[in-house]
Amino acid sequence: MSDTLNPCVSCGACCGTFRVSFYWSEAEDGGGVVPVDLTEPLNLFMRNMRGTNDRAPRCVALQGEIGSCVSCGIYEQRPTPCREFDMSGENGIYNEACDRARAKYGLPPLFSPVKPSLIESYVNLSASTLQEHVQSPGL
Repeated sequence: MSDTLNPCVSCGACCGTFRVSFYWSEAEDGGGVVPVDLTEPLNLFMRNMRGTNDRAPRCVALQGEIGSCVSCGIYEQRPTPCREFDMSGENGIYNEACDRARAKYGLPPLFSPVKPSLIESYVNLSASTLQEHVQSPGL
């Protein structure tokens, strides 16, 4: 295990930005593990974590201060959307939603992808600059 602290424990921005909706059967009363008292119906087939469908979303299970020190009060019982939400940069994969949520709270992005078009521009610029400065023998 790494000595580096997982950035999620000092963030929590996703829990204060997005609605967490999931299929109703993930809740305890549907045979799942998500505590039913922390959910509310969204429609006939879907539920969401209480607080996440509000104008200023904040999951009821989030403990602590966003951007400082946070934890999930039901981490082992969290619904699928939470389990599937990766922090940006995890396994080298950019997650725009993670960095967007962080920006909402004034937190820096965790991962900035290098866009191929920028690399191509740099290579092309370098090649043309190099040709300008290289003289052919005999000139």
